[in-house]
Amino acid sequence: MKQLEKNWLEWIVFAISLVLVVSTLGYLVYDGANTGSSPPNFEFQLGQPQPQQNYFVVPVSVTNQGDETAEGVLVEVVLESNGTDQETAEFEIAFLPRQSTREGWVTFRTDPRTVDQMSARVMGFSKP
Repeated sequence: MKQLEKNWLEWIVFAISLVLVVSTLGYLVYDGANTGSSPPNFEFQLGQPQPQQNYFVVPVSVTNQGDETAEGVLVEVVLESNGTDQETAEFEIAFLPRQSTREGWVTFRTDPRTVDQMSARVMGFSKP
């Protein structure tokens, strides 16, 4: 029986595939070995209020600076005047991976531009 030889195109495809598989495995091993174990650490960025017909929309960006993923992140945004809460709004982020940012929006009846302070905080989250 005659042995079939591989042509040059098959060898090139094999070499490229091998390089891709080995580099992917290398990256995964490197990332797993160098990832810390710090818990989720949240940073907020509140955008400019946008007036709508009967309410105001405020964009909120939440960044997880930690090394672990958070699930079911409940974010609360508070409007404060003279040290008292005027109005609160909240939204939930289903899944917030490590070192990533997600965006959401909250709505208020009170104009956020007329209050002393607008702040955000995480009310709770769970580990996946």
